[in-house]
Amino acid sequence: MKNIIAAGPLGFSEAGRGFYRRRLLSLVREPGFEVPDPRDIGIGIPGPGAEEVRDRLNVLVGERNGEAIESSDGVLAVSDVDIGTASETGCALALGKKILGCRGDFRLTGDSPGSAVNLQVEYFRRKSGGGIVSSVEDLACAPADVFSG
Repeated sequence: MKNIIAAGPLGFSEAGRGFYRRRLLSLVREPGFEVPDPRDIGIGIPGPGAEEVRDRLNVLVGERNGEAIESSDGVLAVSDVDIGTASETGCALALGKKILGCRGDFRLTGDSPGSAVNLQVEYFRRKSGGGIVSSVEDLACAPADVFSG
């Protein structure tokens, strides 16, 4: 079974988390991919006022995230991009992993009218052998096409 890491900002809000877990992850898992949720690595991040503890945990969470990407077969990057997703895309590319981006935001935010996302993000995802889809429904076939090869 192929192991794909899901990266992106959807799991950090209550509304996003429900959609992420019930809809997006189920579509990617349906064709037989294992997609562990990176937010389930077993570490709780303390709230405000705990800077010293939070700094140590940030390092641990970062290390575990890097290890998960390194041991994966690829990365599904939800491209309603945040800086963390861009960093995970770079890490995956450096490790030779395929990257499939999904950007469901229909607003034009690329560097030109032909860009779905930032031109560097789009270039590196395609260079990895992956690509970008524009809706969650497109994920029904895309992981098998990208990660099974």
